[in-house]
Amino acid sequence: MKSTSTSRDDGFNLAIVGAGIGGLGLAIGLTHLNVPFTIYESAPAFLTVGAGVGLGPNALRAMDLIDHRFRDQYMAIATGNLKPEKRHVMMEAMRMEEGLGEGEEWWGKGEWGGQNFERTGAHRKDLLDIMTSFIDDSRVRFNKRVASMKQGGGKVTLRFEDGEVVHHAAVISCDGVKGFSRKVVLGDRYPDCVEPKYTGKYVYRAILPMEEAKQILGDLATDAKMFMSRGANLSTYPISEGRQCNVVAFKRDPEPWKHSEFAYDVTKEEMFADFQGHRIDGRLVRLLDWAKPTRWGIFHHPDTPTYYSSQICLLGDVAHAGGPHQGAGAGQCLEDSLILSRVLGRLFFNTPTSILSTVSTTRTHIIESAFAAYDEVRRPRAQEQVRTTKECGEVYNLMDPVAGEDLYKVVENLNGRFKWIWEHDLEADVLTVEARFELLAGQAQAGSTREESARL
Repeated sequence: MKSTSTSRDDGFNLAIVGAGIGGLGLAIGLTHLNVPFTIYESAPAFLTVGAGVGLGPNALRAMDLIDHRFRDQYMAIATGNLKPEKRHVMMEAMRMEEGLGEGEEWWGKGEWGGQNFERTGAHRKDLLDIMTSFIDDSRVRFNKRVASMKQGGGKVTLRFEDGEVVHHAAVISCDGVKGFSRKVVLGDRYPDCVEPKYTGKYVYRAILPMEEAKQILGDLATDAKMFMSRGANLSTYPISEGRQCNVVAFKRDPEPWKHSEFAYDVTKEEMFADFQGHRIDGRLVRLLDWAKPTRWGIFHHPDTPTYYSSQICLLGDVAHAGGPHQGAGAGQCLEDSLILSRVLGRLFFNTPTSILSTVSTTRTHIIESAFAAYDEVRRPRAQEQVRTTKECGEVYNLMDPVAGEDLYKVVENLNGRFKWIWEHDLEADVLTVEARFELLAGQAQAGSTREESARL
C-alpha cells in the first residue's frame, strides 16, 4: 500500500501503543486530565477476552487516584471471597495431594491476608469493558500494527504495516511482554535485557460455573484457595460476582522453552500427566477437566535498566512483566498509569503552548524530564515486584529454602510477604514524581536557554 503521512506536530499529541490494562489505564488518566493522546491498537476492536484478574488495595487506590469513577465502577462488579468472614483473606493454603491436607495439624490455619487487604477479582472482560467505557472512540485507531518506531528531529515516527506514517511528540509503549518497543528502548544500550526470559513454569487455565465448582469442591469453592505441591500448584477463586470460578494450574518445567509462541496445545492426557506425580487430589483433576489443554509459558523481564529512551517510554508488562504469583501484575500496570499520567499532566499544563506545539530541543528535553521522573519513581518498585513474585512461586511450590514443605512456615512467609505491595503510599509517589519533574524540567529549560545563547 502506498505510504501516507499524518502530521501531529501542530499541537501536542501523545501516542499510546497497545490497549491492554496498562495502555487503557494511562488513557483514562490522560482523559481525566485533558491531555491529548491517540491509542494505536493492532486488533480490530478492544479485546475483552481472557481469564480472571485480581486487584489488591494498591491497585484500588491507583484506580481512585486516576479517576474515582474508575474504582467505583470496578467495585460494582468486583468479587471477593463469598463468605463475609473471609473478606480480608487473600488465599488459604491447601495441599495438592489426595486429601488436600485435611487432618494435618495446620488444617484450618492456612489463611494469609491482612486487615488492610480486601480481596477483589473480576473476569478480565468485565474489567476491560469498564476501562474502555472511559475512552472516546475518536482517540482510538484499530488495526494499526506498528512496523517501525524511530525517534529523531524532536519527534517519534511510527510506521504501520498498512503503510501509514504518523509523528508524535512522544510515544508510550504498552505492547506487552513480547513488545518490540523494548528493543527500541534497550537494544542499543542493553541488548542482553531485551528478550523476555522463561521462568521455568507454565500454566493451564479454566473458568467454570460456580455451581459446578461447588459440586466438585463443596464449600472450598466459595473462597480463594492455593493448593500446593513440590513443583506444582493450583489456585481457585470466585469471579463474575460469584457466578464463576477461576482456576489456574502451575507446573514447574526444568527444560528451556522450545516453542516460537508463548502458548501451545497438548492433549488432555499430557495435561493430566503433568500432575500425576504430585498425587493430585481427584477433585482437582475434575477441575482440570474444564481447562483447555494449552500450556501458557510464564515469561518475565527480571532486568530492565531503564524504562525510557528520550521520547519513547515503556509501561506495563513490556517494562516489568513478572509471574502472577503475587496477584500484583495488573496492579503494577495501574500504578504505572497513575504516575505517568500525573507527570504528563503536569508537563502539559505547566509548559507554555509555544514550547509544547513546536518541535524543538527544549520540548524533547522536557519530555525526557517527565519520563526520567517516572522511571525514578516506578522502576525500583516494579522490578522488586518481578523479583519477589518469583520467590513467591517457590513458596507455593514448597521449595522456599526456609519454609520448605512446612505449611506453618509457608503461611508465616505468605502473611509477611505482601504488605509492602498493598500498603504503598501512592499519593506520596504522585507528589514525588511531580516535584522531580519540575526540577528536571527546570534544569532542561535552563540548559536549552544557555545553548541558544551560546549559538547567538
